[in-house]
Amino acid sequence: MSAKKVILGISGGVDSSVAALLLKNAGYDVTGLFMLNWEEENERGACNAEGDFEDAARVCAQLDIPYYSVNFADKYLNRVFKYFLEEYKAGRTPNPDVLCNREIKFGPFADYAFSLGADYIATGHYCGVAHEGGRHLLLKAADAGKDQTYFLNQVPESRFEKTLFPLAGLKKEEVREIARKNGLATAKKKDSTGICFIGERNFRNFLKTYLPAQPGEIKNLEGETVGRHEGLMYYTLGQRKGLNLGGRQGEEGRWFVVKKDIANNTLIVSHGDESPLYSRGCRVTGLNFIGFNPPETFNCFAKFRYRQSEQKVKVTLTDGGARVDFDIKQRAVTEGQYAVFYDGRACLGGGVIEQVFY
Repeated sequence: MSAKKVILGISGGVDSSVAALLLKNAGYDVTGLFMLNWEEENERGACNAEGDFEDAARVCAQLDIPYYSVNFADKYLNRVFKYFLEEYKAGRTPNPDVLCNREIKFGPFADYAFSLGADYIATGHYCGVAHEGGRHLLLKAADAGKDQTYFLNQVPESRFEKTLFPLAGLKKEEVREIARKNGLATAKKKDSTGICFIGERNFRNFLKTYLPAQPGEIKNLEGETVGRHEGLMYYTLGQRKGLNLGGRQGEEGRWFVVKKDIANNTLIVSHGDESPLYSRGCRVTGLNFIGFNPPETFNCFAKFRYRQSEQKVKVTLTDGGARVDFDIKQRAVTEGQYAVFYDGRACLGGGVIEQVFY
């Protein structure tokens, strides 16, 4: 009986490199597939993808597995990046990594892999899958600090039927050690940061290339003008740094963003008092549930940003979405980000935050 064929999304990073090693050692017939999703040079005139592809090629050569490259740059531009720009233009704060998973890695990439005869696809994500009662569950990773289920909340459940996540039970330091012991070329390569597939950039300069900045006034909660902003798209709720506002005589505390007034192109800030940042609930749309048939109302846990701890919530389904009521008021819940639901061991899915209730 021939080995099952797995096509792995290999990025040139240590995680997908170790995933390739583990899959081969488990007896799978592994092929590496590198995705080219962004072709523009960075500020230093270098194309990030070239170096990443070279690293991926070195690892595949070390492991004696075939590898290929596929160009999804047009799909990334139309399905992810245009949405990213439109959201910033509307004054919201999008999460392109969530869209990238749904629209590229578990969309065209998966389709292409299966068209090549793959039995399974695999990635270096820190998460796991389980198949119970005909359903496919997305499980949290053993490494809670690296768990990436938040970014997979919009992937259709059906995609997990034939997906392997070799790093599910490993901590990041264990992955590094496996890479080191096996002499993988990427063992010491630092983790990638920045926008999915675009990489590290001076964010303001990058956005200015695509969206003209519209400077305006910064006002406090009393309506006084206290400064000037460079463009609402550059600021997020709760932001403290980069406001260029000095302290006020006789007052302690820092300035931070509490609201964006899109209609008047005004940034609203508070000094010291964080209470305007705390909300009691939100409305979400674009719901996607994974391994779970939701009742009209249910209690679970939720995260409203990636690094946040899980919070108790009550979810009530509505026409076109859901209302999420927080057990405890939450700080800086942001429109355009995702509310992602959990039941303890699994990610139940999520939706995009459309409106915040204070």
